[in-house]
Amino acid sequence: MAKVAVVYHSGYGHTAEQAKAVIRGADSVAGTNTNLIPVDQIEQHWTTLEAADAIIFGSPTYMGSASAQFKTFMDASSKPWYTQTWKNKIAAGFTNSASQNGDKLNTLIQLAIFAAQHSMIWVGLDLMPGNNNSKGSVDDLNRLGGFMGALAQSNADQGPEAGPIASDLKTAERLGARVAEVANQFLAGRK
Repeated sequence: MAKVAVVYHSGYGHTAEQAKAVIRGADSVAGTNTNLIPVDQIEQHWTTLEAADAIIFGSPTYMGSASAQFKTFMDASSKPWYTQTWKNKIAAGFTNSASQNGDKLNTLIQLAIFAAQHSMIWVGLDLMPGNNNSKGSVDDLNRLGGFMGALAQSNADQGPEAGPIASDLKTAERLGARVAEVANQFLAGRK
C-alpha cells in the first residue's frame, strides 16, 4: 500500500481546493493511503513525510515562484535533506495563479529542483495539452498545457468556491492518481 502525502500552502483557498483534488485522485487508486498536510502544520507531520512513499508539493505561484510560506517549508527540510530521508521517494507538484500563465512553470521547476535536491524521483503529468485547437475548450483536461505538473488558474477577484474551474481540478485529480499509480508500481517492483 503506497502512502502519498500532499504538502501545500494556500493563501486564499484556491490552492487548497487543488490540493484536495490531488488527494481525491490519489485516493481513487486502490492500495493507496493519503495525507493532506498544510505547510503551517508541518511541525506535526515530519514523520508522516518520512513514512510516505510519495510526496506531492503544492504552492500558489506568487510573483513567479512558490509562496514564501512554501519556501519556508522547503528551507525547514534541511534535516531530511542532510540525512537523505526522502531519497527515492516519488515526487510531483502543482500550482495555481490568477493569471493564465503567471509564470507557473517557474514554480514547478522550483519544486522539481527541490525534489532533486532530496534525491527524489519526479513524476510529471501524463496528459496531452487541452484547449489548444479550434475544437478545444476550457473544459479540457490540462487546458493550460503543463507537463511538469498540474496547473490551475483562479480569478483574483473570486474566492475558492469559484476557482479553480472543474477542468483544472480534474487535471489535479489525474496528477494525484498518476503519482499513486507510480508509487504502487514502484513498491511492487521493490519486492
